[in-house]
Amino acid sequence: MTDAHTRPVRPRPDGPRLVHTAELDAPARAAARALLHDVFEGDLSEEDWDHALGGVHALVWEGGELIGHASVVQRLMLHAGRPLRCGYVEAVGVRADRRGRGHGAAMMTALERVVRDAYDLGALSASAGAAAFYAARGWQLWQGPTAVLAPAGLRLTPEEDGAVHVLPGAVPLDLTGQLACDWRSGDVW
Repeated sequence: MTDAHTRPVRPRPDGPRLVHTAELDAPARAAARALLHDVFEGDLSEEDWDHALGGVHALVWEGGELIGHASVVQRLMLHAGRPLRCGYVEAVGVRADRRGRGHGAAMMTALERVVRDAYDLGALSASAGAAAFYAARGWQLWQGPTAVLAPAGLRLTPEEDGAVHVLPGAVPLDLTGQLACDWRSGDVW
């Protein structure tokens, strides 16, 4: 019997492989981090990488090389006076020479299934360049104010207004109301 921490993550040619962070072996974890470093052109902080861990990863392999990564992690959101279990999408990227071939869509399809089956809603913070991609997939732009439940209390995050998108689930949402995320180091959204 092999330990989950030492079991190799083998490439699958038929689409993204879903794997929990606990099942990522050291080579796969290193490949994901290197890929994201390249995709984000060196703008991947330690905190950004940490935010992508602890949940489910969608990995796309081609010829034994990792060419796509996305993850969904659990976070707590506050909306309309109630806490909501949120599947928060992080670290979505496809190697530059493999973009436009449906890999990003395949990873998101896999993660959206996880979000719909396990969470009250999905959320993510999208760059201006990626907003249309998410909108075409049914993600809705949050129109109300965003906030974070910081150590000192609720703090508005106006710098994120217009960038947060949600994938509604069974819980009714007022997209013009306030949406607050839980605290974390680095970029809270």
